[in-house]
Amino acid sequence: MSAVPRIRAATLDDEDVLGRLDRDTWSTLHAVMPRPRPPYEPFYSERFGPRDHFVAELDGRLVGYIRLGFPTPLACNAHVRQILGLAVADEARGAGVGRALLRAVCEEARRQGARRITLRVLGHNTPARGLYESEGFVVEGILPGEFLLDGAYVDDVLMGRAL
Repeated sequence: MSAVPRIRAATLDDEDVLGRLDRDTWSTLHAVMPRPRPPYEPFYSERFGPRDHFVAELDGRLVGYIRLGFPTPLACNAHVRQILGLAVADEARGAGVGRALLRAVCEEARRQGARRITLRVLGHNTPARGLYESEGFVVEGILPGEFLLDGAYVDDVLMGRAL
C-alpha cells in the first residue's frame, strides 16, 4: 500500500463499498448497535449522505471513512460539529488513515465556520482515544457504565477541541 492516504469527499458511487466497510469493521470495541444482519440497511440515509462523509483511499482502494454532522438541530449549537462515525479497514490500520481523516474533517468543520468539534468514544477503545488525544482532543466528560457490551459495562467518553 502507498504511504499516504488520499482523502476526498464521498460520492453516491461509494455507498456499497462504505456499507461493506462498515459491516467488516463492526466490533464492540467501537459499536454500540448490534452487529448488522441481512437485509442490510443502505449506508446513506435521509439524515446522512455523501455530503457528510470523507473517504480515504490507499492505492485506489477505499479503506476508511469519517462522518461529520451537527450534535443537535438547535441554532444555538450550530457552531459545533460532531464526528459521528469513523472506520478504517483492518488491512489499512497503522498507515495514517484515521489521522488523515480526522485532520480533513477538522479542516472541513473550520471551513463551515465551526468553532468546536466533539465526538464520543467508548472508554475501552484505547487506540481511538490515543489518536484523538494526539490530535488535540481532550476528555470533556464521562458517562460511566453507559453501555453493556459483551457482558461488561463500558464508559461513554465525550471528547472535544477548539477549532
